[in-house]
Amino acid sequence: MEIQSDKYSIYIGNDVLQEFNAILEDYQEQYSKVFIFCDENSSQFCLPYLIEQVPMLIGAELIEIESGEHNKTLSICNDVWKTLSESNADRNALVVNLGGGVVCDMGGMIASLYKRGLRFFHIPTTLLSQVDASVGGKLAVDLDGHKNQIGLFRNPDLVLIVPEFLKTLPERHWMSGMAEVYKHALICDPAYWSFLENVDVKDEDALLSLLNQSISIKNNIVLQDWEEKGLRKTLNFGHTIGHAIESQALLKGSDLLHGEAIAIGMVVETILSEMTNGLKTDVSSVIQKNSKCFFTNSN
Repeated sequence: MEIQSDKYSIYIGNDVLQEFNAILEDYQEQYSKVFIFCDENSSQFCLPYLIEQVPMLIGAELIEIESGEHNKTLSICNDVWKTLSESNADRNALVVNLGGGVVCDMGGMIASLYKRGLRFFHIPTTLLSQVDASVGGKLAVDLDGHKNQIGLFRNPDLVLIVPEFLKTLPERHWMSGMAEVYKHALICDPAYWSFLENVDVKDEDALLSLLNQSISIKNNIVLQDWEEKGLRKTLNFGHTIGHAIESQALLKGSDLLHGEAIAIGMVVETILSEMTNGLKTDVSSVIQKNSKCFFTNSN
């Protein structure tokens, strides 16, 4: 599947890595060096499969950070910029971001600011990053425990969505990603909500349909309002309160995933909608019941 965004494409399917290898073969003379940016989890569970499917990446330089939102900081960015400089990365270098939301956010920002901008590709490896973080051009890091305080808008040159990588996810990370999936349905598509009520994400065709529909919803909104001056704010459902909760969790060192915080935010914001905007009680109850499923395993 191909979804066309603003000047770049999003490809979905387990066969897209073979196409990626062909792209690198065709354009290898344009890239002076290739860097793979990842964390210890994507390095262990996803990188071997990526190299196996994309032999053109053999010899690429690996830059690995520690996983977790608490590492999404300017300090870590600075360390990576130093590594790029020491590796003599020039403006023709290519960065491949292999990982979840933190890797996509940080890797894109690092590439965008180094030497005024390197080309970068996203290969997201978690459900949350596949349906959300890798699409839309938002790049940011946290500052003093506050979410996404330093960042910019810049699109990747390519996004490759590989469902195979999702087999590496623990159940809790699946649920964290599903919070963003349900958010897409709630803000935009009642039919998609009905589909999600009975979806089996272990079924390959159902999963491909889910990925296509969620990414398409986000992409269509972003194409209409890239800089978030109006319509794109609907994608922040659950995030206003969710980010505040996530920031507090960061400051206290609590174990809370992004999707879990957003699910809590959706519950609270749904209650506020019922109190102030006339949301029907029966609808509110259904939304709350479903949203609570996504943070029952968090601390």
